[in-house]
Amino acid sequence: MVTTPVPARPRLLRRLAPVLGLLVLSPVCAEYLSGYDGNAGRPLVLLGGLLFLAPLYGAVAVLIREAARRTGRGWPTVLLLALAMGVVQSGLVDQSLFNPAYRDIAYWDDMRASTLVPGTGVSAELALTFLFGHMVWSFAAPIALVEALAPRDLARRPWLGWFGTSVLAVLYAAAALLVLDDHLDTEGFVAAPGQLVGAAAVAAALVVAAFALPRRAAGGVSVPGDTARVRGNRGRAPSPWAVGAAVLAAMTVNVFLPQTWPGVAAEAALLAALAVLLFTASRREGWSGRHVVLVAGAPLLVTAAFSFATTPLGDPVSPLAKYGSNGFFTLLVVALVAWGHHRARVAA
Repeated sequence: MVTTPVPARPRLLRRLAPVLGLLVLSPVCAEYLSGYDGNAGRPLVLLGGLLFLAPLYGAVAVLIREAARRTGRGWPTVLLLALAMGVVQSGLVDQSLFNPAYRDIAYWDDMRASTLVPGTGVSAELALTFLFGHMVWSFAAPIALVEALAPRDLARRPWLGWFGTSVLAVLYAAAALLVLDDHLDTEGFVAAPGQLVGAAAVAAALVVAAFALPRRAAGGVSVPGDTARVRGNRGRAPSPWAVGAAVLAAMTVNVFLPQTWPGVAAEAALLAALAVLLFTASRREGWSGRHVVLVAGAPLLVTAAFSFATTPLGDPVSPLAKYGSNGFFTLLVVALVAWGHHRARVAA
């Protein structure tokens, strides 16, 4: 029997499709979904903005995913790398982690002053918001959704070779340098050497920790669709909807916590409890890609819902344009979560 070889181009395009999807979805979740952007309601401007935001956010998301999957590691490594890049983005690139008057936002000082850590120039509230926000919204949640939507045989494999990853690394470096240059020109603030060194050290420690973790072969759930290896009798994982509802409730409560030290303590305790719940559940029998999709989708849906109450920065935007933009991105997230859940259910 003679078989016809598959042309190289379709296979290449098949691998590049999820890369392109992640390049777009990451900045959408990081910047557009919350509705704070002053260009809300200006679709052509938002579309053009992706030419810059895709390298700044999407390239990082792809590189994080490639680093974890290429080395055979799973979600703990993805999360640690995402947290490390959150430190880089907010501590070294735009330096918002240290800036006392970032972008002349009127309410910036109110958010920052109540939880300022003496001698560091860092607000505990803003640090938690920035770092957790980058880890989840900018990187981890988009990675989970795109992997769920990718062809099943590609979800566990690298999508790019060394040339592709090198190109994305260069694009990210260029975008990051542009942000830094703009910051130095317009903000009138430069973080102290000790702050920059501290941020770099924390990011480096997180990267080291990420790659010190065992590979997937050592056990545990790594990618959407995997089944947890059970050591002993740990019972079954809760239903995907129960887990998703728990994350949705936690993220909703988190929005209403006050920007004070008690609020920061409550937020840290809430996130720690959620992390323990997810880690424990993910190591039980029956954990699946449906769980991963709903866990990733829950914080995005909360942000989308509250975007309708967010006032965009900059010049006033007409209500029709604002709510139209909010509605579009909300429907986009709902559609992607529903599609990813359907694919994970069919694949189970």
